[in-house]
Amino acid sequence: MRIRIGHSPDADDAFAHWAYAVGRLPPAAARYEFTEVIEDIERLNERALDGELEVTAISLFAYARAAGRYRLLSSGASFGEGYGPVVVARTADGPADLAGTDVAVPGRLTTAALLLRLFAPASRPVEMPFDQILPAVAEGRIPAGVLIHEGQLTYAREGLRLALDLALAWTARTNLPLPLGFNAIRRDLPENVRRDLASLHRAAVRAALENREDALARARPFAKGLDAAEADRFVGMYVNARSLDPGPDGRLAMRTLLDWAAAEGLAPAGVPLDFQEEA
Repeated sequence: MRIRIGHSPDADDAFAHWAYAVGRLPPAAARYEFTEVIEDIERLNERALDGELEVTAISLFAYARAAGRYRLLSSGASFGEGYGPVVVARTADGPADLAGTDVAVPGRLTTAALLLRLFAPASRPVEMPFDQILPAVAEGRIPAGVLIHEGQLTYAREGLRLALDLALAWTARTNLPLPLGFNAIRRDLPENVRRDLASLHRAAVRAALENREDALARARPFAKGLDAAEADRFVGMYVNARSLDPGPDGRLAMRTLLDWAAAEGLAPAGVPLDFQEEA
């Protein structure tokens, strides 16, 4: 059975999917033909709305609209623990008033875009591919931008300054980890297949963590602008013990963010945190 697995072209996703790429999965994987689909997270979010891929990375904000087609996997999640998306500009140096300011966001369905709307509701989001945001701000083509992925570590090298730390704003409000991205599995797959795939995905994440150097070797080419030590640090920020299970506080954080988004009219109300059981 062919299974397409979507993930972003960034170092942490490449690391977490190492076992798929090199065939280091349990014997049950032999029942499936895995194909990696590597695309920008917003493109994966859009495809999830149409239920295109069997397993896919998905922003929590996008899951709120795709929950009718997908269930969440409890493995593979990315949380920020006091870090995460940041808004940067050329002139800011600390919290800035973004009211009326055009701010580039890496897609309308990303959790980063949701956080901007929650913490800077008077700003004006402008959609842009995630890897074009940093140069667009640095070159003055847009006043500010929300950075995800490696840009969170490298923006100062481009002469940019912090305008708003969305992760710290979240921590100050909730004292919870910041739920960003997850993996999801299509609901219309047979139950036994979904259980199999959920177990295999957990095994893949565990294999990457247990074979860190090998998995990092695969991840480094995806670590745009980072040296080896920085790539290691970045991967550790988003693939760690919480990637094996969000934990009670992680689940509470997910519920808190979805409920806040619903209260502001930005997401449907009552979105279930529906996790797929494993084999």
